Amino acid sequence: MFEHKGVHQCTWHQDTLGRRSMIDFVVVSSDLRPRVSDTRVKRGAELSTDHHLVVSWIRWQGRRPVPAEEGDIESEWTMFSSSIANAAARSCGRKVSGAGPGGNPRTRWWTPAVRDAVRLKKESYRAMMVRGTPEAAVQYRQAKRAAARAVAEAKTRDWEEFGESMEHDYRSASKRFWQTVRRLRRGKQFFANTVYGAGGGLLTSTGDIVGRWKEYFEVLLNPPVTSSVQEAETEDVGADTSISLAEVTRVVGSLHGGKAPGVDEIRSDYLKSLDVVGLSWLTRLCSIAWQSGAVPMEWQTGVVVPLYKKGDRRVCSNYRMITRLSLPGKVYSKVLERRLRPMVESRIQEEQCGFRPGRGTLDQLYTLHRILKGSWEFAQPVHMCFVDLEKAFDRVPRGVLWGVLRERSQGPEGVRFGNHRISSLLFADDVVLLDPTNQDLQHALGRFAAECKAAGMRISTSKSEAMVLDRKKVPCPLQVGGEVLPQVEEFKYLGVLFTSEGRMEREIDRRIGAACAVMRSLYRTVVVKRELSRKAKLSIYRSIFVPSLTYGHELWVMTERTRSRIQAVEMSFLRRVAGRSLRDRDASWTPSWGGVPGTSHREEAPGKTQDTLERLCLSAGLGTPWGPPGRAGGSVCG
Repeated sequence: MFEHKGVHQCTWHQDTLGRRSMIDFVVVSSDLRPRVSDTRVKRGAELSTDHHLVVSWIRWQGRRPVPAEEGDIESEWTMFSSSIANAAARSCGRKVSGAGPGGNPRTRWWTPAVRDAVRLKKESYRAMMVRGTPEAAVQYRQAKRAAARAVAEAKTRDWEEFGESMEHDYRSASKRFWQTVRRLRRGKQFFANTVYGAGGGLLTSTGDIVGRWKEYFEVLLNPPVTSSVQEAETEDVGADTSISLAEVTRVVGSLHGGKAPGVDEIRSDYLKSLDVVGLSWLTRLCSIAWQSGAVPMEWQTGVVVPLYKKGDRRVCSNYRMITRLSLPGKVYSKVLERRLRPMVESRIQEEQCGFRPGRGTLDQLYTLHRILKGSWEFAQPVHMCFVDLEKAFDRVPRGVLWGVLRERSQGPEGVRFGNHRISSLLFADDVVLLDPTNQDLQHALGRFAAECKAAGMRISTSKSEAMVLDRKKVPCPLQVGGEVLPQVEEFKYLGVLFTSEGRMEREIDRRIGAACAVMRSLYRTVVVKRELSRKAKLSIYRSIFVPSLTYGHELWVMTERTRSRIQAVEMSFLRRVAGRSLRDRDASWTPSWGGVPGTSHREEAPGKTQDTLERLCLSAGLGTPWGPPGRAGGSVCG
């Protein structure tokens, strides 16, 4: 069919006998035969056989792309994301962050004058080394002093400009101002250039380190699913209505500004700036995802970022993980969450206060504090187990989540206070199990561990601890999977330190220490900074110092000694802000600029916590708070 030399037609050869033959062929269908332009033997291919390579050329016409159907989620998302990105680039421009042209971050005080002075000092030093004369030595010393003076003056000017820029940011760019304050509080960050591998060996190369992080996150985010965990079957709940513009508008309005974007680089400020047309487009995109049951691939892609917690920086488990997701995808998930919330809320235990509207850490802290206080008063022992679930948010099987939607778990056992039994306190994955005896607590812990195992979760025996509130020392041997949990005299629960005596003096000491640490971290850069206005310093005092000092103050007994200590710490901060010392006994200066250390928010704590308790009891249908006869303030519900 195709004209070629004989050597290009024979596909098999035998050199010893000089035999050649055409025994290899390219077989094509009849409809492709007209498209074959040439076929021949390629003798240059090195093959470990006595056959030659046969090559055929076919004129192939690529398939035309199938036009996307109207309402295709990927095409709709591509148009939406590109439009948002282009509009943002036209309005705001683009900024490349990172190192300067030389490849290194630019030092602020490295000015041309400093550079010239340092260069002159180096030249004088080389001249002194070459000549070795007294005149050259004098010139070098003069150049050295001039360079040191230039560096000191440049650093002073830069330090003053830093204070002026902070004051300017406080007045016109509050976001950048608070970012600077947070950076100053953190101090210098150290990054680990090596990590330990799975076998314990130290990894140094970039490829090995990235591979180790990839391996760690794959194991963490894809736990083995036990045979008892089955994916729940989906049920038709009749919620087939399209997503409305009002739903999307409310969710977009609730987005927080300044959050990191996902892989699509769409920020929350872009979405909050959309007009009716843009919000309608986003609504149509969410409706297509809702009706088709599929979401764009970029909504399913997250950027995993490890954040250091504590311990050895070279150990991967000492980091917590955050995942940056697409913000439009978060809008869609938030719309679904708001639809599911009314269906799920009635099935959640009253003891659970995490991620529920109108509830917070104060509910659990106050409840536990009142339990310990009442038990100590009536000499009733309380055995507690503070349970820590290993990587709880990363190891929840999706099938269990579906099963939770149709079940409501209630524990019949518990410690009786008044006419109601409280068996556990739950705030997300922070669990406290309570029982009057060690045997009952061991039984409850065993049931809890069995349920966790059935759901594919594990109790961390190294972080879970036991504690007993009793007037005498009582052992509390608890076991999980054959391992004994340590018994402690104090435990920090939701940021508050609880002790086996039920007293809060150690927690007050911790709060005072935390407030002093805030002042130390900001002392030179904020507290005594002359370029920073008093108003800016007081905003930091109210936003950072006071919350660090008074967190959990609703649980404190405000004695005269405690009140005096709190006021002393506050005055220590305010005195330095005002430029006063302990010798200034005139108190008239404090009211003039609104810096009086107030205790009114702490004096209102009993009424606030009582209102919190009444709300919890009424919402749970447990009646009014109950307390010992003749005593104000209820500790339980009945």
